[in-house]
Amino acid sequence: MSAIQSLVLKSDNSGFDETLFAAIADDLYHQGYSITPVALPSALCTSMSQYQLKMDEQRFKAAGIGRGNDYLKNEFVRTDEICWITGKSPEEVEWLNWTAQLQRYLNSRLFLGLFSFESHFAHYAPGMYYKRHYDAFKGEAQRVLSIVTYLNSGWAIDDGGELVLFTDDNDIEGIKVVPLMGTIVVFLSEDFPHEVLPAQRDRYSIAGWYRVNTSVSERVDPPL
Repeated sequence: MSAIQSLVLKSDNSGFDETLFAAIADDLYHQGYSITPVALPSALCTSMSQYQLKMDEQRFKAAGIGRGNDYLKNEFVRTDEICWITGKSPEEVEWLNWTAQLQRYLNSRLFLGLFSFESHFAHYAPGMYYKRHYDAFKGEAQRVLSIVTYLNSGWAIDDGGELVLFTDDNDIEGIKVVPLMGTIVVFLSEDFPHEVLPAQRDRYSIAGWYRVNTSVSERVDPPL
């Protein structure tokens, strides 16, 4: 019996699942990424899906690339729209509590030093895409771990919109992940280029990033 199989399932009303967290940690340790179909706690998945669908469309803004003064809208790279999760609703608080539990577990198991977390809802209308990219570049010590979960009910293979996770710069095939409701993808931000293929229907997800503390005397992390 493996270490993961021997763990006792522990859960509470917030959706904490030590078996799931252990499986993610084990995957990250051995291969740097984890893909777990239909794994987000069902109550959390339902509440976040319903919340995103009823959100005011004006809260979503065209996504760009870069941060701060380097932020730039570039439709050649990406055409999705996003809404940052700030914890101003019960649903957002529920999501942030769950990701904080995962953060604490991964820090205790893998000693990653994850310090802060940021995330946003993402909406891809039919035909929208995000071309191949990295979430962080080597040595920048900002985003360390990326997490994506999907909020699409009744998604069919023909609907497209797969996430393609490449193992390195030379990988041209990649691993395709169908954006099924509740599927969780976690990977090392600096190590895995990835892209989002165009979909045939509206595609909903949450993307998030765990960061390490990059505070220096002139600047406090996380940035505002």
